[in-house]
Amino acid sequence: MNILVCDDDKSIVDAIGIYLENEGYQVCKAFNGEEAIEMVENDEIHLIIMDIMMPKMDGITATMKIREENKIPLIMLSAKSEDYDKILGLNIGADDYITKPFNPLELIARVKSQLRRYTTFGSLETRSNVYQTGGLMIDDERKLITVDGEEVHLTPVQYKILKLLTANAGRVFSIEEIYEKVWNETAFSPENTVTVHIRKIREKIEINTKEPKYLKVVWGVGYKVEKI
Repeated sequence: MNILVCDDDKSIVDAIGIYLENEGYQVCKAFNGEEAIEMVENDEIHLIIMDIMMPKMDGITATMKIREENKIPLIMLSAKSEDYDKILGLNIGADDYITKPFNPLELIARVKSQLRRYTTFGSLETRSNVYQTGGLMIDDERKLITVDGEEVHLTPVQYKILKLLTANAGRVFSIEEIYEKVWNETAFSPENTVTVHIRKIREKIEINTKEPKYLKVVWGVGYKVEKI
């Protein structure tokens, strides 16, 4: 497995590289976002560890550009611990987030977890019983929902709603459509029932319910799960 480590601090890159190589990984090194993008374009990279604050091109911008073409697992690395940075990083495509200073064993564990997800679920979109958009994944066979690798627990009705919307990511469903497909009965004033379930689902799958990444309202029309 080839892992790209990108940080403008050479000592950090070298230190991370030593730990990764001890685990048997091949390490590629970059020191700014531009170099990282170039390596992703020209080499076979299986995971990226990306710092946020860097010269020439920061990690946020580089991640956004990489995500335009590639779904390689990406762990964001930063000295900042504020929730805003974590939310921003995850919303623009990072799969995980770790702050400096970090425990090397924790970083290795997160690397292994992301690679395991990538190799296990990397081609899940070809299976009819698995639905995925961005970091949201539903394995209908196992009745398993994960968001950025973390398992999410929904009620049976909430599961059916999220499955319906995720299996048809990008399509807008009216409240009446959602009710009739999930409850299998004609909808009579279903607004409150569906809206309450939607709110509960958002609380469980979204980092910021006021600015949802996945489950969105289309005013005057209905709801959809964003196709990412």
